[in-house]
Amino acid sequence: MLASASPRRREILGQLGVEFRVLVSGIDEDALPGETPDLQVARLAREKAAEVHARLVAEVSRPCVLAADTVVLIDGLLLGKPSDDADAERMLLRLSGRVHRVMTALALCEVGGTYRDELVLVTEVRFREFDRGTAQRYVASGEGRDKAGSYAIQGLGAGLVAEINGSYTNVVGLPAVETLALLARAGVIATWP
Repeated sequence: MLASASPRRREILGQLGVEFRVLVSGIDEDALPGETPDLQVARLAREKAAEVHARLVAEVSRPCVLAADTVVLIDGLLLGKPSDDADAERMLLRLSGRVHRVMTALALCEVGGTYRDELVLVTEVRFREFDRGTAQRYVASGEGRDKAGSYAIQGLGAGLVAEINGSYTNVVGLPAVETLALLARAGVIATWP
């Protein structure tokens, strides 16, 4: 069971050949006072998994619940989804010509069992330098409106990225290799492919 509304996460799991259903978590995703980004992203993934897990206790098939949370970090500042187009433009201009980190936390739990596992993966991304006009045109495309850091590396946003160090699929929102390893450790998948 995938505890996420993200079409990108659904697409990556589907590309990997993993059979799943979707049940979206409804948790509050606000940061707690004094919470560091790495603790926040891990907590949110755990809480999403736990909330969906609690709704599935009576499920006969006893699925595992996979949840994820992704954030963008630069200068110690967490960039989530933009609140509006002006916020998206500010985020993009902050990232222009600089390296930022994309952090995704995964949490997996077994319905009706005690198995739990989690991980946090970080990928470094360097943007090319661009001007306000480029940022405005990208924002006007609408592509980054619902994405951490206001961009989609798998779309037009690829034209903003000069270099990546780490997992590409982590930047998209679900690190493929690490997700497969998590599912294999839990016994959800025996072999792949």
